[in-house]
Amino acid sequence: MTELMDILANPAFWIATLRVATPLVLGTLGVLLCERAGVLNLGIEGIMVAGAFTGWLTVHAGHGLWTGVLVAALTGAAFGLLHAWLTVGLALSQHVSGLGITLLATSLSYYGYRVGFPKVTTPPTVEPFAPMAWLGIPILSAQTPLTLLALLLVPLLAWVLLRTPLGLAVRMVGENPQAAEGQGIPVAATRTASVVAGSALMGVAGAFLTLSAFNAFFFNMVNGRGWICVALVVFASWRPGKALLGALLFAFFDALQLRLQQAGEAWLPYQVYLMLPYLLSILALVLVARKAAYPQALMKPYRKGER
Repeated sequence: MTELMDILANPAFWIATLRVATPLVLGTLGVLLCERAGVLNLGIEGIMVAGAFTGWLTVHAGHGLWTGVLVAALTGAAFGLLHAWLTVGLALSQHVSGLGITLLATSLSYYGYRVGFPKVTTPPTVEPFAPMAWLGIPILSAQTPLTLLALLLVPLLAWVLLRTPLGLAVRMVGENPQAAEGQGIPVAATRTASVVAGSALMGVAGAFLTLSAFNAFFFNMVNGRGWICVALVVFASWRPGKALLGALLFAFFDALQLRLQQAGEAWLPYQVYLMLPYLLSILALVLVARKAAYPQALMKPYRKGER
């Protein structure tokens, strides 16, 4: 218990928690935007890998860090457009299309890395974003600008979805596309734009890993974060504020298990610590998901004029 209190009292622990939460916040917001419009995007895992690779490759080629973030966002948007064409335009299975996007994006990224760096034994590094020491706010000053961007996007997306006509259109096509069409809202275009924008956020989430959390690209660096984001959307009941809370909760457990291992609790196998954030997140998901009000048209294809 004393060791746990020492961990919680250490500012470095909370700095790590916020850093771990950042890609989850960005990815969860991206999934939330897609699903609010009625489209499940299981391509997030691969899109994050592609965003991590293209963002890092852009900076490695000599361009600026923000240029790398922009390229990662455009990469995510491109895969989102493909997913939207398959699921919205052709009304194919959203599950199959999403998994296909994940396999395609991951494979292309790994292939591109192998072709571009065939004889490299250690991943080439870049100069990542520097902490925002000038900000003068405890914990947040130790983070990079991408963390601040993720935090600012939460209230912005909440405002857009809940307080603007654009957000109302997105929610309508995810709840009742027939009614949206009756009000003159272009269902296919709105869903496509939402998937493209959400996928761009997923690409930025991947870029955070290579341009902020680390300084290189390596295989399996996303490590299932995309699937965690899909679960966090359900935990959040499709609300941006609760999505931030869910991401912070998972990051708290993840950072805690690392600190507990370092504390030397040898009487527990290390696998127990590795399972801890996932077990506790599953428990929280089970408790919350039973009351979650999901978008009524989620995963339901829509063709104009059909009733």
